[in-house]
Amino acid sequence: MLEELVQLDTELFIYLNNLGTKTWDGFWMFYTTKFNWIPFYVLLAYLMYKRLNTKMFLLTLLVVALMITFTDQITNLFKKVLVMRLRPCHNGDIEGMFRLVKEYCGGKYGYFSGHASNSMAVAVFTSLMLRSKYKFLPYILMVWAIAMGYSRIYIGVHYPLDVVSGMLFGAFSGFLFYKLDKYLQSRYKLV
Repeated sequence: MLEELVQLDTELFIYLNNLGTKTWDGFWMFYTTKFNWIPFYVLLAYLMYKRLNTKMFLLTLLVVALMITFTDQITNLFKKVLVMRLRPCHNGDIEGMFRLVKEYCGGKYGYFSGHASNSMAVAVFTSLMLRSKYKFLPYILMVWAIAMGYSRIYIGVHYPLDVVSGMLFGAFSGFLFYKLDKYLQSRYKLV
């Protein structure tokens, strides 16, 4: 059963990855680069700041930093200790069957995707926090996070299962840390 799932995942990766073209490579490389999203993160932080007083905003930023650290470290635990599934670009069995858009594909192991988990955690946390004021924002954030996951398949560094697992864990992490933030804000309300 597990072997069949891995085989199906590999075939789906090869199919989705090969849908890419040189015309779109630059766009997806730009999209997948975390540094390029700093203005977007600043905008999200500003929207949170407008909703909270300064002290509560600083508390929320601390919770977000803890969430990203938590999500990142659990991702690394799965990649390097628990699962150790080779990234497509380190899998000799499928060499030459897919497009590797970037020269460096990351570490040896790729289950599950840190990009997918971190972006989905941010999307869920921010959506829950701002949904009452910005009703359209959760939809935008979900599309952004799903596209971030897809970008990892497109450029050739993650299998679809890596991405879906990362998104599921990220959604759980975002929800968990949203609840933590709500608890801390009610406990330490400093108006």
